[in-house]
Amino acid sequence: MSTIKDVALHAQVSVATVSHVVNDTRFVSEATRLRVQQAIAELRYVPSALARSLKSNRTHTVGMMIPNNSNPYFAEIIRGIEDTCYGAGFNVILCNSDDDPLKQSTYVRLLSEKQVDGLIVLSSGSDVELLDTLRAATMPQVVVDREIDDLAADLVEVNHEAGGFLATQHLLQLGHRRIACIAGPQALSSARQRVQGYQRALQEAGLAADDQLLRCADFTSAGGHAAMTALLDAASPADRPSAVFASNDLMAIGAICAAAAKGLSIPGDLSVIGFDDIALAAFSNPPLSSIVQPKHQTGELAAKLLLQRITQPDRELQRAILQPALVIRQSTGPYVGARR
Repeated sequence: MSTIKDVALHAQVSVATVSHVVNDTRFVSEATRLRVQQAIAELRYVPSALARSLKSNRTHTVGMMIPNNSNPYFAEIIRGIEDTCYGAGFNVILCNSDDDPLKQSTYVRLLSEKQVDGLIVLSSGSDVELLDTLRAATMPQVVVDREIDDLAADLVEVNHEAGGFLATQHLLQLGHRRIACIAGPQALSSARQRVQGYQRALQEAGLAADDQLLRCADFTSAGGHAAMTALLDAASPADRPSAVFASNDLMAIGAICAAAAKGLSIPGDLSVIGFDDIALAAFSNPPLSSIVQPKHQTGELAAKLLLQRITQPDRELQRAILQPALVIRQSTGPYVGARR
């Protein structure tokens, strides 16, 4: 592997001149600059990122942690973050916590040791050790999608309560009154807020929330399948829900599969709406109605806030709340009591 000394010898300049060209730290004549750049290209010289970071006190690298890399929702947020960071000359180190706060704490310490310039966190839930570790980390931080109480960090998330309200209101407008909710883990603020939106829509419609129609599960297809099966097994045909709001699209797809296994048609016997509007939602069977989260915009905004925090560490904390929207597809339809 070529060194800076090899480049200097090849270009017939000093090592200091090569350094100034690479780091753009001093004026170098155009002819000399071109000669150095040609030598770098011919020798395939790669400057040491470590050496450059020691001089600038920056690694131009940010860390990012997500709870579950198998969820397409996070992939779209990651894309927004990577696009923005790449455009600003920053690299992204991605860590997957597998919904394990302890593993997440380990990654925070690892990223601190690697001296990343900042950290974007999608939390796996509340955990004392995680909170202590994030507080102890001196790097700038942005929290995305799921709030972490008592942490001084910028925040970007969608209005989850409004999304739960929109989903339930849509089902109510279709004439449904016995509406179930498949909720995410209640340790997560986002999951709790979506349930609150569901309950507010029922209340405003003059309906009491029925605890028998609320099931909590993991944000996975398997979790949605298990919760839907439990809902159907617990009710007689006359008492079963005519519609269900699932707290994410993967859960909704699992719920549709569970309902089909019980011989129910979607939406004839059961209307189903999800949350997130992942790309797969439009191609499920039937295509899934969902609450749209601006995922790429969320990632883009999170990255911008982090880059601003890196350059202006003392600026006031920012809290960006994005608004959800409803997309209607074929998985929801009018309530038809005679079919049930």
